[in-house]
Amino acid sequence: MTTDPHPWAANLAELHDQAWLRLVRGVADRRAPARYPTLATVSPHGWPESRTVVLRAADPAAGVVEVHTDALSDKMAGLDMVPRAALHVWEASAHLQIRLQVQVAILTGAEAEATWNALPQQTRHSYGTRPAPGQPIPEALAYAKPADPSRFAILRCEVQRMDLLHLGPDHRRARFDREDVWAGCWLAP
Repeated sequence: MTTDPHPWAANLAELHDQAWLRLVRGVADRRAPARYPTLATVSPHGWPESRTVVLRAADPAAGVVEVHTDALSDKMAGLDMVPRAALHVWEASAHLQIRLQVQVAILTGAEAEATWNALPQQTRHSYGTRPAPGQPIPEALAYAKPADPSRFAILRCEVQRMDLLHLGPDHRRARFDREDVWAGCWLAP
């Protein structure tokens, strides 16, 4: 008989708590796998698009995670049309896949000002690239990175559903929905 190194995966409440623990850790620890989730959106032309982002906030009580982006990035056009997205995290050491379906609110201007003011100067240069992100340039470094607060956007992602898959000796999968107050249910893996 094999002993599961992650006994928390056998209990719905503990599995849910472990997922949030890892998301919260991702905000604080640059080496944590949840620090760099994959964000998936749908382009204005209907194509799925995914990219790595940096997790900037995780609030288990509110069921919210946040990432920051340049307001002119391609993902913004898709989110303007369909304000829903998915986030994916794979944490190899825990054998845990975290998938989040989220409703996205875009905060800019005065709503994002306090967060902008708290950013380190070197981070601010990620918001304001000229030309805008994704635009053609004549050579690899033919762009400038002035810090531009008008281009800073917070994607406030209200988690609607969590799908958790633990690949231990016995695979376990569970779904947790906001609408049922995160009670959770087991799914076939």
